[in-house]
Amino acid sequence: MPPDPPVNAQVTDAVTQTNVKVLGEAPAQSMAMVYQSMAHSISLAMQNAQQAQGGLQQIGNAVTSSAVTMILNAVQK
Repeated sequence: MPPDPPVNAQVTDAVTQTNVKVLGEAPAQSMAMVYQSMAHSISLAMQNAQQAQGGLQQIGNAVTSSAVTMILNAVQK
């Protein structure tokens, strides 16, 4: 097996700095992913609450309409 060729010190320094940069940014990127996931989950929960509120409003309108109809029928008799 041939001996390893000499590597320029600038090349090894550049590779080392790149690796350190990647390792240094990892915690910040991880927390950013956590925050984005949390924001998305909260927005989905708010959308679900809004949809439920809208559905209950429709039910309330139907109940009110039925109650008014029953009252008017009782008054007219």
